Amino acid sequence: MFDLTITGGTLATATDTFAADIGITDGRIAALGHGLEGRDTIDAAGKLVLPGGIEAHCHIAQESATGGMTSDDYTSGSISAAFGGNSCFVPFAAQHRGMGVTETLDLYDSRASGTSVIDYGYHLIVADPTPTVLSEELPAAFARGVTSFKVFMTYDLMRIDDRQFLDILTVARDYGALTMVHAENSGMIAWMTERLLAAGHSQPRYHAVSHPAIAEAEAINRAIALARLVDAPLLIVHVSTPEGATLVADARRDGAKVFGETCTQYLFLSRDDLDRPGMEGAKFMCSPPLRDEATQAALWRHLQAGTFSVFSSDHAPYRFDATGKLAHGPEASFKQIANGMPGIGMRLPMLFSEGVRKGRITLQQFVALSATNAARLYGLKAKGSLAIGMDADIAIWDPEETRIVTAEMQHDNMDYTPFDGREVTGWPTTVLCRGTRVIADGALAVEPGHGRYVAREKIDLTGHPGTRVPELDPATNFGARIVP
Repeated sequence: MFDLTITGGTLATATDTFAADIGITDGRIAALGHGLEGRDTIDAAGKLVLPGGIEAHCHIAQESATGGMTSDDYTSGSISAAFGGNSCFVPFAAQHRGMGVTETLDLYDSRASGTSVIDYGYHLIVADPTPTVLSEELPAAFARGVTSFKVFMTYDLMRIDDRQFLDILTVARDYGALTMVHAENSGMIAWMTERLLAAGHSQPRYHAVSHPAIAEAEAINRAIALARLVDAPLLIVHVSTPEGATLVADARRDGAKVFGETCTQYLFLSRDDLDRPGMEGAKFMCSPPLRDEATQAALWRHLQAGTFSVFSSDHAPYRFDATGKLAHGPEASFKQIANGMPGIGMRLPMLFSEGVRKGRITLQQFVALSATNAARLYGLKAKGSLAIGMDADIAIWDPEETRIVTAEMQHDNMDYTPFDGREVTGWPTTVLCRGTRVIADGALAVEPGHGRYVAREKIDLTGHPGTRVPELDPATNFGARIVP
């Protein structure tokens, strides 16, 4: 007799689809079979039973380098994620210059502890890689289960130089951590921005012009070269251009430990959304910016071909008022408007509706992109699949339910959604985190604090042989041992 059974549904993993019941005991999947009985039962007849989503790129209770705070805390952010089919998320803990890494993680522990409805971890943003950070605090972060470090190649108050990038890549490699990078050429963006503003082009639509596609391609190429030099794993986040995606695909084909991510907005929104009356376009400002419809089609092809290991929301919620997008007034230039848009609750419904329902991707690809790949990439060993012994993190989907998207149905602390008015088919109706209903028949069923911090393990690099440049190989560099 199991604590809970889910019966009558169609199960899907990243490789298979099959009919079975699930038996859950002590928050874990204890059995897959037929005729299973439990003290509690969920009837999933006519529904899809999938691993709970893992949202691995979102900004929750996070200050920007200029002091602006995102609108969602760990309660509202986790609730919105759960309603969108997620049972776990990994927001960022942002180190700013002058802060220590341990200080940063302690701060985010104080914000997250006892407030989330789903399980959570952190990616660490590294903006100040001092000798102490590199030699002591990054290893200490890894020891507490933070096994991914993010760096920026742009933003004056966050960006690191190439030498610092190599130092972080090397430390991460030595400890089995993954380095993530926001890759845009800072100089190109600054040069474009200065000239646009000098010519009086300050409206939100010019944000897209100020971040040319070539700036992303150059930075991705450079980031991959740096990672290959020291044979370190690297994830290029929010790839928004065909050129950038091709660089990722080429590096992966050549054996480099390189991974790619794209996001909901780059498949479903375009730079035309920035060209709306007044300041409405500010709602659609993010970095890298939205591109054009030809780019959307190219990114879909890369998604289908496996270039992108993960598909994320990059949920960066700033309200359309003086606390967020309009903090510098209703006439602010595009340079003064907070970058980012909400989307944590719509990532999976949009991908299911436009991907699975329209035949662009298989249900198995959806599972991989929604949960399994993130679990493997980020060291969430007990999550991301329907297998015996795994956490019972499960999302039950009604593949026929159709909804019209509104801001009110997002459950976040935002006053708009960029997907307002869109019709989606397929919706998560019940979501479990460790065997407990977080969302039950479309309603919140737990109190804040149900979610637990998850210490993550090393990145799984199986099948990624890496590269070794001759200048770092003692066999070809006259015996010099520069790095282990």
